[in-house]
Parts: sequence; C-alpha cells; structure tokens
Amino acid sequence: MNPLLVFVLIVWLISGIGLILFVLLHSGKGTGLSDIIAGQVYSGTTGTSLVEKNLDRITIIFAVIFFITLLVLMGIYPKGTIG
Repeated sequence: MNPLLVFVLIVWLISGIGLILFVLLHSGKGTGLSDIIAGQVYSGTTGTSLVEKNLDRITIIFAVIFFITLLVLMGIYPKGTIG
C-alpha cells in the first residue's frame, strides 16, 4: 500500500470517529452531555453556552476534514476499484 493512502485512510477514520463523537456531545433540547459538562458557563447575550459554540466549531472542522479525505479517497479509487 502507498504510504500516502495509509495516511489518508487514517485521517479519514479519525475524522469519522471524531465527527460521530462530537455530534453525540451536542444537546438536543437543553439536555445532553454538553449541558452536564458545561455546567453554568453560559453567555448572557445569546443564551448559548461557550461549550456549545466550541462543540459547533470542532464538529464543523471534523466534518470538513472528513469530506476532504472522502474526496481524496474517491480520486484514489475511481469507480470503486481496489487494488
């Protein structure tokens, strides 16, 4: 296997797992793991917590990395060829 391919696959796997974890950390309607972790750290102007904003940023970063590595893998393996 090509070392670049191994690197892209590892980054894709880590970003996929990270994306799943950070999506699960988001709260639904005020109840969730982020509220338990955040405690009383709320911004007075918008009503959303600082932790929730950071979770949003990290989730977006993981999603972008996942999408870019997916496009790279699609370029490496055109039409589903593996070999």
